[in-house]
Amino acid sequence: MTALTVALVLVVASAVILRWRRPAWYWLAFGAAFAALRVLVRYTSVMDACGLTVPPSRWRLTLARITNRPVPESRAPRIMRIRPTRTGLVLRLKLRPGQDAFDVSTATDRLRHSFSMYGVTSRELRSGVVEVRMTGYDVLKRVQMPAKTDTAPMRVPVALREDGAVHYRDYRAVPHGLTLGATESGKSVYQRNLVAGLAPMNVALVGIDCKQGVELLPLARRFSALADNPDTALDLLEALVTHMEGVYQLIRAQQRITVNVPDAEIAADIWDLPDHLRPVPVVVLVDEVAELALFATKDEEKRRDRIITALVRLAQLGRAAGIYLEICGQRFGSELGKGITMLRAQLTGRTAHRVNDESSANMAFGDISPDAVLAAIQIPTDTPGIAVTGDSSGGWARIRAPHTSLREAVNLCNKHADRTPDLPALAPFRPVVGTPAPSSEPLVKAAPATV
Repeated sequence: MTALTVALVLVVASAVILRWRRPAWYWLAFGAAFAALRVLVRYTSVMDACGLTVPPSRWRLTLARITNRPVPESRAPRIMRIRPTRTGLVLRLKLRPGQDAFDVSTATDRLRHSFSMYGVTSRELRSGVVEVRMTGYDVLKRVQMPAKTDTAPMRVPVALREDGAVHYRDYRAVPHGLTLGATESGKSVYQRNLVAGLAPMNVALVGIDCKQGVELLPLARRFSALADNPDTALDLLEALVTHMEGVYQLIRAQQRITVNVPDAEIAADIWDLPDHLRPVPVVVLVDEVAELALFATKDEEKRRDRIITALVRLAQLGRAAGIYLEICGQRFGSELGKGITMLRAQLTGRTAHRVNDESSANMAFGDISPDAVLAAIQIPTDTPGIAVTGDSSGGWARIRAPHTSLREAVNLCNKHADRTPDLPALAPFRPVVGTPAPSSEPLVKAAPATV
């Protein structure tokens, strides 16, 4: 009896320590089983209390009267499958006649409290089938990306969603993106994760960092072109437009459209071309877009108009040529001048970190989802890296990128420096780099103090 008591005390102590220090381990060891049992036991009563049941059908009532049996109870959606994950539980529900996916989505907060889970989200898989994802702990407090992710060309795992799923930046599905956020909100870490995910891929990276290159210049060994001031940025963007036109000429030459060519062999973008003819895709990262749009003199205004025009052309026409834009900034509103709202309309993917005012959140999600605007302005200041992401479909989610130091990103870019392609149109803007710095030397954003 004493040995059993000691073992029980050790198990309880281990569970308490794991829940405090390693919530993911606690969930896999204890939490998932307890939560699954809790859901199965409470399921019928919780669904009834949340209004997710339907009254018995007419034929069941008739059958009960004929057989002199009690009136059948209301029925909840049928559980097709319950599956534990590394962060929570996934329920697949078969809806009853008369129910729809909106009924479940509106009851997610009540389900969270009733099942004692940290978060609950739902999405419709197909007609009549809804997937409910429950998280057992705060997965965004200490982000741990899964060891295995779904890899695909131009698809980068950059963050973790609040429901435990991986958030991917898929450039072929969402060609252009906008990232907003105040100072120290986590934009730089998000951008480093993008560069780190793209570095091993067959892609050309082009950077525009008008802060004299302090953010992107350390990663220069993996960049095919880099501009650190507005004048160089203008020349680089116009060179990209010229490169885009050359790619379209290649696609047009390879189309060979005749009445005898099957439709499947007609190319409309670079991904329809044969592998040996396909130009390398280009991802353009703009670190602070406001520095490209501000001006103080007439000459700077002319330069600004040419820059915005080039960006709009790349956003409108660049997808088929394999040119993708990733634009970052603290604000991105009409106060930056003409052409800005036209450019913003072309940026399908939207990500907003902590912002200082509601109008900044409206710049990202005002034309997409009012709920996303409310979620963006509620991001606390003591959790840098948390962001709200969405697209033109209206869907949105809270995400957080894992912390990647500048040293880690530099080491990864140096490791894959041999994959940096040489583009003739961008050759004048290829950054000049020397011998890579030893990984043991710290590389920080701030300059060293002088004595």
